[in-house]
Amino acid sequence: MVPIKTRLLTIFLTVLLISWIAGEVFDLTGGFLTATVCLSLLLIYQFWHASKLSRLLMSSNIAEMPNALGIWGEIYYRLHKLIRSLRNQILDIEQQHSRFIQAVQATPNGVVMLNEEDQIEWCNSIAEQHFGINAKRDVMQRITHILRKPAFIQYMIRQNYRDPVRLTNMGIFEQFALDIQIFPYGDKQKLLLSQDVSQIEKTDSMRRDFVANVSHELKTPLTVLSGFLETVQEFDLNEADRKKYLDLMSVQAERMKTLVEDLLTLAKLEGNPEPPVTQMIPMDNMLARLQSDAEGLSQGRHQIKLEKTSQRNVFGDDLELYSAFGNLVFNAIRYTPEGGNVIIRWEDCGEEGHFSVIDTGPGISEEHVPRLTERFYRVDRSRSRDTGGTGLGMAIVKHVISRHHGELKIKSKLGEGSEFSLSFPAQRMAPPKN
Repeated sequence: MVPIKTRLLTIFLTVLLISWIAGEVFDLTGGFLTATVCLSLLLIYQFWHASKLSRLLMSSNIAEMPNALGIWGEIYYRLHKLIRSLRNQILDIEQQHSRFIQAVQATPNGVVMLNEEDQIEWCNSIAEQHFGINAKRDVMQRITHILRKPAFIQYMIRQNYRDPVRLTNMGIFEQFALDIQIFPYGDKQKLLLSQDVSQIEKTDSMRRDFVANVSHELKTPLTVLSGFLETVQEFDLNEADRKKYLDLMSVQAERMKTLVEDLLTLAKLEGNPEPPVTQMIPMDNMLARLQSDAEGLSQGRHQIKLEKTSQRNVFGDDLELYSAFGNLVFNAIRYTPEGGNVIIRWEDCGEEGHFSVIDTGPGISEEHVPRLTERFYRVDRSRSRDTGGTGLGMAIVKHVISRHHGELKIKSKLGEGSEFSLSFPAQRMAPPKN
């Protein structure tokens, strides 16, 4: 590419050559006039392109570069190359910015950018959900005008951002528990991050309730045992009274033993998410055991009926399934008044197998049904203790049927009894007997 200085020198020498030729052909005056005309035309050409370049640079949209000869063609070419390079750089920056925004939007954490006045400059969609804000509507709003929790206000005032602050009942429907932490950056700017810890908060609450419930459930029989032991040790009792107290102590000890066994069973089920070892469970034998144990528990106080219309067996763990089936059957007997009916049913429902226990007990009101599988949840605490329940049976049933890829369904109505059913998917069902 020819340098610009060389181009200018070439033009100047060309004008001198034309003027000299004109002077030789005509005279000195003709050569001077020729040189003047050539220089004037050259200046007009340069001024015209300079004006065009000025208008081009002032334009907000440079679509195409004009065509020109000589040095102006070189200028337009280099300007076009510079603009194209700048456009490519801007496009790269926009793409990087877009990828950055997409990455921030994809994060499970809320992100809010605050300026030096703690005003919202930008936030992602998760932050909108966490704080109930709108990125467009609330831009340049102070964060403390939107997030007015006293704990957060104090967090901002202290300006000690080393540890996060936990806020509960966040979001439009107050459904989130959030850990919020601020990270200063740049020129007095701040990055506010929020993490959804609702499940952790729920787990902590369940753990606290579990410890409190276990303590409460063990405290009652221990208190009774302690009282009876003190009575037996300090008082001179006749044989009948001594036997009475020892029998009561045995009942409380058995109650604690049952509670501990259920706790161990539940801990084993919760700590082992893997499906149980698959073996074929003969349902004829399982149902016969359940009926026999139910009749032994009922002692003739209930009408117990077995309805078996399916000839298929189940693949699963024998002990786990007996525990789940047994809890449903024994609960029906415990909570059904004397003279009531309890039906144990095994049937096909399409490709699935259904085990159901139907009773004519007092029934359960609708608001209690979703919580029946919670540990230690009782519809009526006094009635549960009178029947000897530990409050863990339905939790065990839920975990067992989940491990067998099935589903627990509960139907109940006050005054009309209840139906608890376990459905087993087709892959858990053995082919029908020939």
